[in-house]
Amino acid sequence: MSILYLLIPLSLILLGLAVWAFFWAVKHDQFEDLEGPAHRILFDEDENDLPPEERQRRREARERASRERQESGDEER
Repeated sequence: MSILYLLIPLSLILLGLAVWAFFWAVKHDQFEDLEGPAHRILFDEDENDLPPEERQRRREARERASRERQESGDEER
């Protein structure tokens, strides 16, 4: 029975810390975007996961597309 004199105040202190941590997280926008990171990891394409030939092919395709956009922008002027 005497252990309750220790456990009840200890549990109230832990509860207070949990409530404080929750309000701190809300105040500092920790719950702003809950689904973004979960979706972002599904569509993340890491260049390091690709074989070197595929990396080179994609790099060349990006450069080619960039040049085509610049050329089409020059033609419109």
